[in-house]
This record gives sequence, structure tokens and C-alpha cells, in this order.
Amino acid sequence: MSESIDSLWETYLPGGCHWSGIVRRGVTLRLIDVKGAANAAVLLFNSEEKLERFNMADTLKTQHTFRLTSGHACHSDMGRIFCCISADTAGWHDVVCGLSDSRLIREKYGVARYQECRNAMYRSGLDGMLIELGKWGLGRRDVVPNINFFSKVTADSDGKLTFHADHGQAGDYVDLAFEMDTLVVLSAAPHPLDTRPEYQPGAVRLIAFATLPDADQACAQIAENARGLENTRRLYARGGDKQ
Repeated sequence: MSESIDSLWETYLPGGCHWSGIVRRGVTLRLIDVKGAANAAVLLFNSEEKLERFNMADTLKTQHTFRLTSGHACHSDMGRIFCCISADTAGWHDVVCGLSDSRLIREKYGVARYQECRNAMYRSGLDGMLIELGKWGLGRRDVVPNINFFSKVTADSDGKLTFHADHGQAGDYVDLAFEMDTLVVLSAAPHPLDTRPEYQPGAVRLIAFATLPDADQACAQIAENARGLENTRRLYARGGDKQ
């Protein structure tokens, strides 16, 4: 990492594992690709009203982009902002390819069950998400299009998608400056288009710290983000509504 930060808490997530927790507004969550080859699949929900969740379509179309990086924001389906990407050394994060499931993992890598392999078992992104969602009273119907941090996927003129296996570098990180109290659900299982022949998902480290001043300045330069940030501030203002 390029600078020293005073962390509020830290968590290490081995490749293939999953995690969830509430990140409060005013806190920045740094995701770190520990050794390269990580895929951090993330879902976002309003921690107070979980029917409000990350909206992939609005996030992309309002910012005229196919991927996420510094200066972009993650939009909810209520016209608000979960978080702004205040720093990013990876430069490209996939938002269109979704999660791996158990069938895909089995067909690509074979079977490695907990009974025989213990913590080296093969896990899918969807299974990890469902386990974490269940801890918060959520389930399969709450799985919406997610973000795949540290994964790069491009599309050619015919719409063919290409996964870039050499994109992630050890030590890459992305900072998510939260504007809303947010339930973050994360799986570190392989990206569904990962072309590597062996099941070797990379580890992810999470570090939470107090958001630095003007962390949302870059993303507020986009008009729809500025409106979303204002809507989010009204949610927490005295007398503000939730419409």
C-alpha cells in the first residue's frame, strides 16, 4: 500500500471464502488483492431497509461506463449512493458477469468436498453469497447482479466477453467510501469466466478506516452521482424522508 492508515478493523479472507458485515457511512472499506488473481464479488444493501440494494443497471448507465474505477459510485435502486470509489490501483472492476455457481465450479474444476478437503474445498460465488445472506434474513431472491472487484472483462464489437487473467496484481487495492450504512456481502470464489485451469482463487484483505475529507469529490463531478449523494444525505437529515 502506498500510504499508512489508521485502521478501525481488519479481516483476512482466504480465496474461495466469504464474509459479510455492516459498514457505516463515514467509513472507507479497502479491499486488497493480497497475492494477485483475487475476485471479490460484492453485493450491497441498505442495512436499515434491505429491500434497497445495489442496482447494476443504474450504476452503469448513469455514469456511461462498462466497468468501475476511481471516481465512480455504486448506486442503489432508490436513487441513492452506497459508496464512492475514492482510490483504485487496479483500474478495472467487472459489473456484468455475475457469480459462479456450483455446477460451473464442478464442470471447470471437479469436486472437492469439505468431508475430504476441509478448508481446501471448492466453493462457488453463489453458495458463498447464500450462506452470508442467510445470516441477515435474506436468500436467493435477494441475489442481484453484483460487482466483481479486481476482475477485468472486456467486450468486442460482437459482444463476446473476454476475461483478462493477467489483470490482477499482488497488492492492488480499491477504496469504497461509504455514504450509507450498508450491509456488504462478499465472496472470494473464482470469477465465472476465469480461464485458469486450477481452482486457486486469490485471498482478499479488508481494512476499514475513517473516510478522508473530500473522498466523494471525484464521483460528485458526475451529475447523476451528485444527485444521488444529495438524496443519500437527505435520508440521514433530520426530517428527511425515505421516498
